[in-house]
Amino acid sequence: MDLAALASGASDPRRSRGRRLAEPPAPPRNEHQRDRDRIVHSTAFRRLVYKTQVFINHEGDLFRTRLTHSLEVAQLGRSAARALHLNEDLVEAIALAHDLGHTPFGHAGQDALHACMRDHGGFEHNLQSLRVVDRLEARYAAFDGLNLCFETREGILKHCSRTHALRLLAEEPEGPAQRFLDGTQPSLEAQLANLADGLAYNAHDIDDGVRSGLITMEQLAEVPLFAQWRDAALADHPALATRPGRRLLFETLRRMLSAQIDDLVRTTEAALAEHRPADAEAVRGLPPLVRFSPAQHALQAGLKHFLFAALYRHPSVTQTTALARTAVAELFQAYLGRPTEMPADYAQADDRPRAVADYIAGMTDRYALREHHRLTGRRLFEA
Repeated sequence: MDLAALASGASDPRRSRGRRLAEPPAPPRNEHQRDRDRIVHSTAFRRLVYKTQVFINHEGDLFRTRLTHSLEVAQLGRSAARALHLNEDLVEAIALAHDLGHTPFGHAGQDALHACMRDHGGFEHNLQSLRVVDRLEARYAAFDGLNLCFETREGILKHCSRTHALRLLAEEPEGPAQRFLDGTQPSLEAQLANLADGLAYNAHDIDDGVRSGLITMEQLAEVPLFAQWRDAALADHPALATRPGRRLLFETLRRMLSAQIDDLVRTTEAALAEHRPADAEAVRGLPPLVRFSPAQHALQAGLKHFLFAALYRHPSVTQTTALARTAVAELFQAYLGRPTEMPADYAQADDRPRAVADYIAGMTDRYALREHHRLTGRRLFEA
């Protein structure tokens, strides 16, 4: 990445707000490259390979996991960042770290853990991702966590309630939670990583949904965003209509993603030209500048509505997520009552409910199922 070619509103690693604990530089890497490397080498990142995206890990080897999702977000984010002359390394670091705090079993696990923690501050995976990189990773002699730069941490914290923001700011004045109180924006790179997240899961959830048999090409033909690019693929390659396999699906998704990235780049370029932020700090006081056109946003909303109704609420998925919620809730109660079943650093923590939540959130799907069977004697899923 050529730092001299960065757009005027981009985050320059040479002007980073720095780390909570100052460290000497590590050339030839810049500070955001260094963050990316720390994330890739973290234990939490490796665990993502066995954490649910939509389908529980045992349901098939080719469905997306949190790891493959994060890699796809990073790829889409870097492509757009390069076109916009933004900080590719920062976008990649945020993308690779954004799901580090996700529980086993996807959103079902998060919902169950939040219910268990309702009287103890709740649970939210964005907050947990920040907690992982700030506290829970144990790799360095001098500090807990990964000691990442402010800009990376800010991008990881995509959502935050006022209550949680006040708590975080009491611990770290002017930290990454500040923007949730003063209504300012994060960096352009954080904005981009957030949109790349949505692009990635919309596309790969279509792919996984068709692979699973829960949604069909015929259903997708009624979704305007998908139909537009399926029709374009068939116009260029009519033989795809009768060719066996999944080439028509892949060709449609490829075109759909390319068109969305093109729309994002063109719309963002126009917003940057209109507002002309002088530097990365000026971005904070402006409206969101990384965005889709209104027409593209409407098409994406239609796709999301379809996926929610046809895939995420499909009876097969809801049956599985109900069992996942049971597994997390019963694990929580078991560890709360018998903390010595956890490793010593969790068992001896002063805040036992939070330690239990930390321990469960760090589990992979299959480890959570093994622990649930060990502690309860029951198998919720058949392998």
